[in-house]
This record gives sequence, structure tokens and C-alpha cells, in this order.
Amino acid sequence: MAPQPLVCEPLGGRNDVTLETSSAPETQLEKEILIGLLDLAYQSSPTCSSFDGGAGSIALNSKGQPATPDALVSQSALTIAGNTIFAVNAGSNTLTMLSISPSDPTKLTPVGQPVSIPGEFANTVAASPKHNIVCAGTSGALAGVACSRFSDRGGLGPMDALRPFDLGQTTPPVGPTNTLSQVFFSADESMLFAAVKGDPAANKTGFFASFPVQAAQGGGPSSCTGRRHVGHATKKNASVSVAKEGQRSTPEGTAVLFGSQSIPGTSNVFVTDASFGAAVLAVDPATGQATTVGKGVVEGQAATCWATISQKTGTAFVTDVAMNRLVEMRLEDARVVSVLDLSGNGDRGLIDLRAGGNFIYALSPGNGTTEAAITVVDVSGGSGSAAMVQHFGLRGVAGPSAMGMAVLV
Repeated sequence: MAPQPLVCEPLGGRNDVTLETSSAPETQLEKEILIGLLDLAYQSSPTCSSFDGGAGSIALNSKGQPATPDALVSQSALTIAGNTIFAVNAGSNTLTMLSISPSDPTKLTPVGQPVSIPGEFANTVAASPKHNIVCAGTSGALAGVACSRFSDRGGLGPMDALRPFDLGQTTPPVGPTNTLSQVFFSADESMLFAAVKGDPAANKTGFFASFPVQAAQGGGPSSCTGRRHVGHATKKNASVSVAKEGQRSTPEGTAVLFGSQSIPGTSNVFVTDASFGAAVLAVDPATGQATTVGKGVVEGQAATCWATISQKTGTAFVTDVAMNRLVEMRLEDARVVSVLDLSGNGDRGLIDLRAGGNFIYALSPGNGTTEAAITVVDVSGGSGSAAMVQHFGLRGVAGPSAMGMAVLV
């Protein structure tokens, strides 16, 4: 049974109904964050939307046309850390921070002003609650990663200098290949990772980059040390920053690295590769070098790109924008465990997804004419038990090019 919609009036005087997704009607000058609250059953509870003060943008395809439905060619266009949500704004090259009310999670409040990112086409963000550091990735003509401090009261500090990736791109970028896919932290938050797609047709090699989180070297205004912004850090982490230089590696057998997640309790990473399926990488904690542990081929795929890990099943789930199905894979070697066919709900494919408790929440972005939707899958029976329990359309809410998802449990 689908939840009853909640109608509210957010900033801007518009009425919105939504679920546990963040949405970017990317062609609009104002960008929305839409986030939902999970109730005690499987249903997704709708909530209000909040403007994040930034501008959206859309990547281009090889024909120079807007690259819908994969508008940002990335995973993690927004991320949650505690009661805070961060969102990148691809058109204005800014990062926004909003607080989530602990008493009413449907209430989102901007914290301070969006901060400028020293790159172009911001498309992915990662946050470390342990170190109070947030990092944003850009994939345009100025591609790379930059970081900032944050605090509940002080909001975002200024971004540090860009850690550049020489992709030779334009703004907006032409993708999906040869673009930054995702930034994310290791399971213990001791390293920042970045997955960058190669372009096999153009003989461009993709790579996996790692930057250690370390004792800060210096405290200038453009650094991420927080020493000149003591209101943005605690004594515990005020002298910690993300290294300016990182380690790059191209794990054997990989080509188009995309959506990733650190595997809890290990130094390994589960990562999709649009050229074949997914892989498990071992990242050396001392050097940051990534090597391939196992590869899993997803038969019949168009491009396997997004991933999440379920603690309930101890497995990963991946999606394909051109295939309306959910593929479950092992965390040890990326072998396929199960395939859930979702074609009966009418969606054309799936992108961002998140695991929360007994459920997987997967976003179908729409394609400019079809509506965006959320599919809810029950995995309470453990590995191999996935079954669809809800499908919720977002017409009039998320727009035709929805990207990014966050689930608050």
C-alpha cells in the first residue's frame, strides 16, 4: 500500500510531494533537495522539498545533446552525515549544506551559504562525520576534488585547492566516459577515494585515486585544516586534512569505474564497471594502491553503474540505467547472486540506489518524457530474497532528470 502524500509549501512558494530522493530538475536555475523518512513498515513516507540555493546543469552525450537520463554521469550527487545533508550544484559550482531536524526529518534548513568549489561541473560529494570534512568532485574543464570543513553550527568553511584530474573535458562534460564518477571515504574514513571512468574507444585509461586523511601541513585560508576557522572544527579533528597529493592506480581488468562503496569492516571497495559489471578492489592502507580481488560479469547489461551495500544481506546491489532490474552481487568476489526483474512496473531502468534496514530503494530517473519513480525492494529474508514491495511515481515532484538519492533511517 502506497503512503498518502504530504503536501507542504517550501521556499519559493511551490507545493511539492516527494519521497526519499534528492532531485535536480537540472535545467532550472534553482535546485531542489527532496528527502524522505522511512517509517516502521516498508513504505516510504513523503516529505517536503527545500531549495538548496544552487543551480543545476546536465552533462552532454556524444552527439552534444543533454545526457538524460544520466544527467550528472555520477553517483552520490548528495550525501548524508548524521543530521546533515550535502548537495552539489553542477551549474553554479557550489556545495550546499542543509540540516535535518531530529524532531521532524521532513524539515530541511540551509546552514549558512553555499560555498564555491574551485572546479567546474560539480557532480559528486562525500562527507566524513569522523573528521568533519566534506569533499566535492568536479568533472568539467576544471576537474578534480576539493574539500572543506563543516560543523552543525558553523556550516561550511571555504574549499581548499583543487586536486586536479587532467581529463581534457569541457563544461558541461561530454560523457559518460572520461568523467569523474564518484568521491567517497574508506570504511574507517582514513582515506578519500575517487573513481574516474576511462574511455576505451579513445584509448583513455580510467583510474582509482586515493588521498590519505592525515595531520595537516600548514593552516592557510585555502587549506582544509580549520586552524583559521576554529568554529568549523573540534579540537579532536582541527589538525586533520585530506592530502593534496594522492595515489592513482588502474586495477587489472577495469576500464569504466563508476559507482562505489567501501565494504564495512575491511579496506576493500566494491565498484561497478560499466564495461562489464562490477569488481572488488583491495586498497593498501599504507600506499593507497588498488588491486583487483575479483570481477563479476553481469550478463545482458547495457551499463552497470550504481551500487549500494546492504548490511542486512551482506551483499551489494547494482543497477543499470537501461535495464529495469536489480542485480545482487557478492562482496568477496563480485559474483552475481541473484537478479530481480522489475520490468513489470513500467520503468525503463534504474540509477541511484540506497540500502536502509530491510529494504533497498532504487531511483528510476525518467527520460525527459517518462516520470521518475522509486522502487522499494524487501531484502529482510537475507541474500537472494529480494522482492519488490512498492513502486511510487514522482510525477510533478522530481522532474524528468532526477539524480541522487539519500535515505534517512
